[in-house]
Amino acid sequence: MLNIANTPKFNPILIALGSNLAGHSDSPATQLDSAIEEISMNSIRVVARSRFFRTPCFPAGAGPDFINSAIVCDCELPAHAILTILHKIEQDAGRTRHARWQARVLDLDLLAMGDCVLPDMPTYSHWAGLSLERQMREVPPELILPHPRMQDRAFVLHPLMDIAPDWVHPVTGQTVRSMHAALDPQELAKITPISS
Repeated sequence: MLNIANTPKFNPILIALGSNLAGHSDSPATQLDSAIEEISMNSIRVVARSRFFRTPCFPAGAGPDFINSAIVCDCELPAHAILTILHKIEQDAGRTRHARWQARVLDLDLLAMGDCVLPDMPTYSHWAGLSLERQMREVPPELILPHPRMQDRAFVLHPLMDIAPDWVHPVTGQTVRSMHAALDPQELAKITPISS
């Protein structure tokens, strides 16, 4: 396990990956493997990757179960350049964006870049404080870092426990470990590791 808390001069980039449609690959897991390989070919060094986990689709009934994973990366690119790379990889995999939380070939979320808060604290706080109902209708017009809902999502935190349990959220001060411990045990029980 990578202990990023004790790694000097390292500003970890956390990326969550998910897929519940095979797309151009033979399975969602293969789709994630391909995405990780493509990320590493774009001036982004993949430092650690989690296991793959099967997680229930959210919201329930919106599609087949997801395969989720997470990676820790290092690079010199700014956040918006990384996001552009991730969106291009999604598009090349066949992802289309028609509805919020639809089934998807590939979902790559830039979760965090070390202790960076973007675009500013008031904007972050606004999006982090939205009710679930508003989350389902509204999409931020700009990149928000850290991801404003990461602390609520078992399918994000469970893979991060494999590779970055000691990463500290720059706004709340909580580690991945403490955010994970605060999740509903019944939701965590629905997440199962799989072989890639």
